[in-house]
Amino acid sequence: MISETMYTLGSKRSCIRDLFEYGLQQAAIVGKENVYDYSLGNPSIPAPAEVNGAIAAILQDTDSLAVHGYTPAGGAMSARQALADDLNRRFGTAIRPQNLFLTCGAAPALISVIRALAVEGAEIMGIAPYFPEYVPFVESNGARFVEVPADTDSFQIRLDELEKRITPHTQAVIVNSPNNPSGVVYTRETLERLAEILTRKGAEMGHPIYLIADEPYRELVYGGAEVPFIPTIYPNTVVCYSYSKSLSLPGERIGYVCVPDDAADSEALYAAVAGAARSLGHVCAPSLMQLVVARCASVRPDLEAYDRNRTVLYEALTSYGYQCAKPTGAFYMFVKAPGGSAAAFSDKAKEKNLLVVPGGDFGCPEFFRLSTCVAPDMIQRSLPVFRELIGQF
Repeated sequence: MISETMYTLGSKRSCIRDLFEYGLQQAAIVGKENVYDYSLGNPSIPAPAEVNGAIAAILQDTDSLAVHGYTPAGGAMSARQALADDLNRRFGTAIRPQNLFLTCGAAPALISVIRALAVEGAEIMGIAPYFPEYVPFVESNGARFVEVPADTDSFQIRLDELEKRITPHTQAVIVNSPNNPSGVVYTRETLERLAEILTRKGAEMGHPIYLIADEPYRELVYGGAEVPFIPTIYPNTVVCYSYSKSLSLPGERIGYVCVPDDAADSEALYAAVAGAARSLGHVCAPSLMQLVVARCASVRPDLEAYDRNRTVLYEALTSYGYQCAKPTGAFYMFVKAPGGSAAAFSDKAKEKNLLVVPGGDFGCPEFFRLSTCVAPDMIQRSLPVFRELIGQF
């Protein structure tokens, strides 16, 4: 006997990964230069020099047990202190190291928070477009996922639709800004209005409604766009962060949960997050990477390459007639599919080895996602195919 739920999760493949693997197969047949793969959000800029320097220095100068041994479950206190200091310098907060729980990236951080809040009958909202894994993260950990339909004009939040979906069972709302897949940053005005709704509805329901701020793209913004630190707007916010994108370390798996003191029942919530992580087999985040991010807490990425790709692709596609909200963060674009069906457009594009991700799993079946963390020359080679395809629709 096996779990049907786990079997379904393991056997239903991600359309993103399917496209990526198809691209590898096609590259072996037609040549890598003839495959235009926009499927995977894998950082394409190198890790900052400070990261590689920190790794080398740590391996050379630090006691082996400190590098490779266990740390406390929540992380080494020195690493948590360095990360708290960086947050406080940047955002004027009073985060303590005891507010931080270091994790193996943002996904375990999110799952631990969701699991900590999954009381009987719990509902957790996701705002379309959303990262597809939110659905199994919520539903496999004892809660019900509630979708808020997308604002397909500006990709801000349809606050009226969100408010209508709040019930006595609503435990939390997941917000992801800068957003995957749209690349849009939620404005301060949007977040302030959201905070007002959650404050008012939480009082009405008789319990706090938390915001779970999923922030792996916090440092990836362009043109001076502001990414507000959400706990300074809404106290009942739990932050889930990853260094995968900001330091180009997706394979190293290091991030954190931050439960600020101002959040309702913060001590109990932190303990529940730690308990949820424990129940999922968490022992500690990689000790070497804890030391690295502590040394590199103030390092920010060089975004010139991502910005250039974003600009070139946006200007080209919109000149051909594609419709897209201009992304101001992350490294994605979310484009309205000519003909109205992203699945149909993706299939047609696939015939020409142009790999774009249909948006059905993101909650927007009429849009497709492009990852812009790609080689600039691939963008140039792919543009004639985009131009040809829109003509066919």
